[in-house]
Amino acid sequence: MSDIAFYHLTRFSLEQALPKLLEKTLQVGKRALVQVGSEDRAEALTNDLWTYQADSWLPHGCEKDGHADKQPIWITPGQENANKAEFLFLSDGCENDQINAFERCFVIFDGRSDQAVQKARVQWKSYKDAGHDLTYWQQTDSGGWEKKA
Repeated sequence: MSDIAFYHLTRFSLEQALPKLLEKTLQVGKRALVQVGSEDRAEALTNDLWTYQADSWLPHGCEKDGHADKQPIWITPGQENANKAEFLFLSDGCENDQINAFERCFVIFDGRSDQAVQKARVQWKSYKDAGHDLTYWQQTDSGGWEKKA
């Protein structure tokens, strides 16, 4: 069973919060698959990661870039683990049938959207019923994360 952590965005957008999580992923020597809702979203997020911080760089790509097997971070609307990632990041309400193939899964949802919160609640129940170990993290005012009970 995969460890699944829910990340509740309350102050910042996915584009602002995701880079820090991906930095930590690379720091521990893991690869990431970031699953998003559409190909357009994948390309936009790819562009955002090039410019999110002037003095930082995250090696990543999407279908448009190709060579998934060479990308430590792969951004896609698809479920295929094309870069052999150990960590799965689900956003935009995405689900992945291969969740058990990952060491960890991060479900990132926008707390400012009632629809996103409701979808996260459904996912939480489904993953809990399937026997996964779940944790819940809420964004703090400073942009960090606080583990909630």
